[in-house]
Amino acid sequence: MPEDTLQVPEPEVLGEDFFLDPYPAYARLRERTPVAHVVLNGMPMWLVVRYEEARTALTEPGVVKDAELAARVVARRMGVEPVEQPEKSLGERMLVDHMLNMDPPDHTRLRKLVAKAFTARQIQGLRPRIERTVARLLDSVAGQEEVDLLQVLGYPLPITVISEMIGVPEADQAAFGAWSNTLTMAGRPEELQQVADQMAEYLVGLIADRRATPADDLITGLIQARDDDDRLSESELVSMVFQLLVAGYETTAHLIGNGVLALLRHPDQLAALRADRSLLPAAVEEFCRYDNSLHLSTLSITAEPVEIGGVRIPADEFVLVSFGSANRDARRFEDSEHFDIRRAPGGHLAFGHGLHHCMGAPLARLQTELAVGALLDRFERIELAVKPDELRYQMNATRGLDTLPVRLGSGS
Repeated sequence: MPEDTLQVPEPEVLGEDFFLDPYPAYARLRERTPVAHVVLNGMPMWLVVRYEEARTALTEPGVVKDAELAARVVARRMGVEPVEQPEKSLGERMLVDHMLNMDPPDHTRLRKLVAKAFTARQIQGLRPRIERTVARLLDSVAGQEEVDLLQVLGYPLPITVISEMIGVPEADQAAFGAWSNTLTMAGRPEELQQVADQMAEYLVGLIADRRATPADDLITGLIQARDDDDRLSESELVSMVFQLLVAGYETTAHLIGNGVLALLRHPDQLAALRADRSLLPAAVEEFCRYDNSLHLSTLSITAEPVEIGGVRIPADEFVLVSFGSANRDARRFEDSEHFDIRRAPGGHLAFGHGLHHCMGAPLARLQTELAVGALLDRFERIELAVKPDELRYQMNATRGLDTLPVRLGSGS
């Protein structure tokens, strides 16, 4: 069909109910179509909701990360001429010029360099440090009957781990954590930019220190990573550290929170895990599938007309892949709406697929496994301190609880 006669369906507006609980909308959309035309946050786009089509979209050459093309499309939709942008500050480049927003060949080059410093061996070497951090955090709530599990464990664990992994000195970790909180939460653009510039300036200094005095940390590994004559530039180093924060901080915090909540809302599964701790790795995989914290991909755009699952998407259209919906697709997962820690693990898309599969997935899994295992070891009683319908979610690309109030005890 010629492009100018292509009939585009009227988009469905996904409003507040979607952000409070997207699963009913996902189920409805999956029954109707593999790729839905929707309006999300005021922007028309195409939402890929079925499993096989999600995998296809994540590897479709015509669906690209292209900030300049996206800016031209937005300007055209607003009826204005694209404005030539001034040169970005280092903080601005840090926020957008990283692998999550790149395609090959830039993505291939950066990922190859980072993989030399971010190895499975290095991740497993963090296990004792993570165990100590979890123990210290749980020690701090000893004797408290009710706590917000996100504030005492979910958030402080990944920011501590990432800070130590990167090589942020202990004296600077509080400031680094505060910057990270601001940058990973929705806020005013001017506030985000100010904090981004502060963090970028700090990282430039830290990189300079590590160039002069190498250490056993990720910053040093990234500085030293080479591929023949290629290595990361200063700006790429700063952006790479920011990506580690984006990919590993809030998402891991909410994976822990969503996983614990799933256990608390399914007492039979919690009892099974208490009785057989060997189920813990499979339980973490089910946390990822059932209510993963990374619900939506980063925004892509069609560089040409593409067809996904029989749905024709014109050129210059925005595309999001819903990992959260794909992971509940009954075409792929039997009894897909049921939470089952004995489910055969694997196959879910919680960490993406293809070129953009998350390099930090082993670290997120390890932190979640150790955090939940320590909770079960430490407390014989863990229960919600509020009614389930009182819990509130935040959701943009990430879906997670605002708070997770729980009561902890040594017995029933």
